[in-house]
Amino acid sequence: MSEKVFSIEHFSPLDFYGVGDRNLNLIRELYPKLKIIARGEFLKAIGDPNEINAFEDFFNLLMLHFERFASLTENDIKQLADTGNGNGMVMDSPPDVLLHGRNGMVIKARTPNQLKIVESVGKNDMVFAIGPAGTGKTYTAVALAVRALKNREVKRIILTRPAVEAGENLGFLPGDMKEKLDPYMQPLYDALRDMLPPQKLLTYLEDGTIEIAPLAFMRGRTLDNVFAILDEAQNATSSQLKMFLTRMGRSAKFFITGDVTQIDLPRNQQSGLMQASIILKNIPGIDFIFLDDTDVVRHKLVTRIIRAYDGDQNKPATKQAKPEAPPAADNNDISES
Repeated sequence: MSEKVFSIEHFSPLDFYGVGDRNLNLIRELYPKLKIIARGEFLKAIGDPNEINAFEDFFNLLMLHFERFASLTENDIKQLADTGNGNGMVMDSPPDVLLHGRNGMVIKARTPNQLKIVESVGKNDMVFAIGPAGTGKTYTAVALAVRALKNREVKRIILTRPAVEAGENLGFLPGDMKEKLDPYMQPLYDALRDMLPPQKLLTYLEDGTIEIAPLAFMRGRTLDNVFAILDEAQNATSSQLKMFLTRMGRSAKFFITGDVTQIDLPRNQQSGLMQASIILKNIPGIDFIFLDDTDVVRHKLVTRIIRAYDGDQNKPATKQAKPEAPPAADNNDISES
C-alpha cells in the first residue's frame, strides 16, 4: 500500500473540486481502487502504486486543462478520461482565442485593430498601441502578456505606468509605498483579476513573476525574458519614455499603450509618446497600431462621447460670447431691509 500527496495550491479548491465536490466525486468514481482524500489545497491518493501512477498522469492532465482554460467541469473530466484513461491531450483553444480567463471566460481580439495588435506582437518585439479610451489597449496587452507567460515564452511580466494624477491634486496618500501606488495601477490589477485565479495571481505578485511598478522604478534595470507593458505612456516625458524603451533586454517583448487626447502632463512638458510616434516609426521591429472610436468596446455612449469631443476640438476657435446681464430687479418683488 502506497500513498502520494498532490497539490492544487495555485487554484481555488472550490473551482477544482466543483460545487458540492461534484468534480472530486467523479474523479473518485474513475479510480475506485484508490482512496482519495481532499484536504483544502491537497489531495492524498492511497492504494496500489500502479494505480497511483495512473492517477498522477490523469491529475497532471486535469491541472494542465485547468491552467489553460481556468475552469474544470464534469464534462471536461469525462472527456479527458475518455481520451485514453488520462493519456489523451488537452483540447486546443480556437485560433482567435488569446486565453481563457477566470471561470473559463473567453478573451480574444474583438475589433479589427485589436486583431492587428495580436498579429503585430507575433512579428515585432516592440509594439505601440495608440488610441482613445475604451478601445481595449491595456486589456489586450495584459492578455497577450499572460498568454506569453502561460506558454513559457517569457519568465516574467512587468507592468508599469507613470504616476501622474488625471487633472487633480490628490494630495497626501496614506500607507506604505505599495498602498500609495496602487490607485495608479488599479486598471492593471483589474485586467489581471479577469485573467488569473486569485490565488495564482497572489503567488505571482508575491514571488515577482508579475511585477507592477511606477515608471520611475525602471531606471537602471535590464529587463530580460519579460513581457513589459508601459500603460498610459502619453503621460511619460520624452526622457522617461526613452529610459523605459532602452531597458529592453534579451528575449523581451515591449508593449506601449497611450491616448494622446488625454495628456495630464504640465503644459510646459511634451508627451514622450507623441515624440516617439515620429522618431521611431520607421525602425524595423517596432510597430505602431492606431485605434479609433470604431474599436471602443465599452458602453455605446463612450463612442459617441469620443466623437463629440473630437468634433468639438476640430471646430475653428470662436470668440466666447459674453454672458447676458441679469434682468433689472423689480422693486415690487424684493423687500428692502
